[in-house]
Amino acid sequence: MDLLCVSNGHGEDSIAVRLLKQLRRLPGAPSLAALPIVGEGGAFQKAGIPIVGPTQTLPSGGFIYMDRRQAMRDIQGGLLGLTWKQLQTVRQWGKAGGAILAVGDIVPLAMAWYSGAPYAFLGTAKSEYFLRDETGRLPGRPLTEGWGGSVYLPWERWLMSHRRCQGVFVRDQLTAERLQKLRVPAIYPGNPMMDDLGAAADKLAQLTGTFAPAEAVLTVALLPGSRAPEAFDNWQLMLAAIDSILAIFPERQVRLLGAIAPSLNQAAFKDALLDTGWQPIAGQPLAFSRHNGFLVLSTNHFAECLHLADAVIATAGTATEQAVGLGKPVFTLPGPGPQFTYAFAEAQQRLLGPSIILTTQPAEVGAAMRQCLEDSDRLQAIAENGRRRMGQAGAAHQMALALHQLYATH
Repeated sequence: MDLLCVSNGHGEDSIAVRLLKQLRRLPGAPSLAALPIVGEGGAFQKAGIPIVGPTQTLPSGGFIYMDRRQAMRDIQGGLLGLTWKQLQTVRQWGKAGGAILAVGDIVPLAMAWYSGAPYAFLGTAKSEYFLRDETGRLPGRPLTEGWGGSVYLPWERWLMSHRRCQGVFVRDQLTAERLQKLRVPAIYPGNPMMDDLGAAADKLAQLTGTFAPAEAVLTVALLPGSRAPEAFDNWQLMLAAIDSILAIFPERQVRLLGAIAPSLNQAAFKDALLDTGWQPIAGQPLAFSRHNGFLVLSTNHFAECLHLADAVIATAGTATEQAVGLGKPVFTLPGPGPQFTYAFAEAQQRLLGPSIILTTQPAEVGAAMRQCLEDSDRLQAIAENGRRRMGQAGAAHQMALALHQLYATH
């Protein structure tokens, strides 16, 4: 059996890779290939999963849904021709007798159906939490949302219930239960986003050893996102927010852990720090100080930054969800986009519930953080909410076992 993974986004690629790595470890695993329909599939290439069919990075960077004005730029950049060639690729895959795993939203799901092959679907983009929580429908949501009885619209549910669809995995239990009531055989084995987030002892020691000992410490992780130039704009907002934190917590040593994506230019982040009055610490090229604040930039300590943090400031997508899953309160700051706009941040708050504290101005962050961190009942509720909405580690292995069983009988 040959299995083609069709995914439509950088975050979706990473989730898919976690699942495929677990799948190929199983005895008699299918031969794997990938078709990333957004970007060039770096996550697949790094994992040694061959890419079939054409790929291309379009002007929107995959955020055509965030800003409709990007659609024309993508069309001019070759979106229609690229999509037609990708449709031909999946069709040929189906004719050759292969199966498909669609990861993302309706676009890869529809491609999987179009292929004529048996397929499974891992839905990462939608959750019932956008519309409702365990107590009922969220106030203020327009009736046009979820008008078919679910966040998944009737035609999406038809694709998920098709006779060739052999498995549907969703991102939380609330969504699974809603779909099951509508006769879609969805299951929730957990969320692969929470896999591979263990903290290495040596890396933890490396980070904490950067700071001088102190009696009262506040540790904050900074997640500016992974795409240039937006991440640099977000970083400027974060530096303004940090000023409010230093002022609100004068009695503490504030330790700031900047988790910077390896693909980004660290020099731009350092220059912004120097321009706003941060001073480099002698002998530590990635460490800076200002007043009662000490900041370290890192490109390979993401999980450790999250585990050490008392709180998180984020202008990111997947990374924010992972921080919530680890039980952290996350303070978000909408920026100019194209991804982390106010609309995106508001939807993310609905998805992740009370774990997200949405602030509209950097100056608000310090007071909001103090209020949150001094409320032990609130912190406990945030930790429980994160586990409920994001699940525990190990989901990729459970999904791999389910997929292996499905395709072993094909």
